[in-house]
Amino acid sequence: MNSKKPYIIAEIAQAHDGSLGVLHSYIDVLASTGINAIKFQMHIAEAESSVHEPFRINFSYEDKTRFDYWKRTSFSFEQWKEIKQHCDEVGLDFICSPFSNLAVEWLEKLDVKYYKIGSGEVNNLLMLSKIANTGKEVILSSGMSSYSELDETVDFLKKRDVKFSILQCTTSYPTSPENFGFNVITELKERYDVSIGFSDHSSHISTCIAATALGAEILEFHVVFHKEMFGPDAKSSLTIDETKELVKSVRKISTSIEHPVDKTDNTKYTELKNIFEKSLAINKDLKAGYTITFDDLEAKKPKAQGISANEFEEVIGKTLAVDKKKWDFLSYNDLV
Repeated sequence: MNSKKPYIIAEIAQAHDGSLGVLHSYIDVLASTGINAIKFQMHIAEAESSVHEPFRINFSYEDKTRFDYWKRTSFSFEQWKEIKQHCDEVGLDFICSPFSNLAVEWLEKLDVKYYKIGSGEVNNLLMLSKIANTGKEVILSSGMSSYSELDETVDFLKKRDVKFSILQCTTSYPTSPENFGFNVITELKERYDVSIGFSDHSSHISTCIAATALGAEILEFHVVFHKEMFGPDAKSSLTIDETKELVKSVRKISTSIEHPVDKTDNTKYTELKNIFEKSLAINKDLKAGYTITFDDLEAKKPKAQGISANEFEEVIGKTLAVDKKKWDFLSYNDLV
């Protein structure tokens, strides 16, 4: 994958609602946001679905069945060629989730960058077998899979020498904070020792920002022009402006992670310490022979004007050798 981490994927999915014009508009505007890749879903109704497939949610006013929805919002192979070419032209990696073996065949002809496997396809070993034969890298979304199910798919891919990564994902739209599953990021990394990412449906930029800080190397989220638009994922998506802000924030956090701070060495603060740290002073006029108490002392900037403020206990109970005026600094030469 792109060495610039995290690898940021903006998913269009069905936000185009079957309009090529809208889809190409998404490509153009997302090219200016700083993302690495744009992700689509390739639905070929006859190959993946039937009239018996239920709607995930009741959102469509035009389509009597989910099958009808897939047919209405799908594109021909020639149209997909134009979509892929447009992504190439604007410098975005073209990534697509297949939902059938026929879609894999089309995507191979398009030379897709990576295969993103949706949560519902993780155990579709028939399709994964076809993908394995392509030699392409795979990104698995773990949303609906238990560890035992993931273990089966991971073993399947390893036996076929498929390079893969896994995304922590919660199949809930939009996802509530109680269900983000940030703990799973670490669990997946420890269990499978591969690149781990986060697929987000929360509709908030803070979620992917937090995932980055927790070690996510790949980020995926849905994008929409407006969250009130028609479609099953709109309310779970980020807007274009939110995407820009997310990318800026994530890049800063990534830079921070790549530059750990060594708290055993503070030599670079020497000059500032001389300015901000303090020396001991007297808070009232005192005569020679006076025995100093805690209540006689103050700490004043700058450092190195006598006795350091952190040595105050060494001064209490000592006798002044000279008269001192209010706010004078103290040195060990002033004491007997």
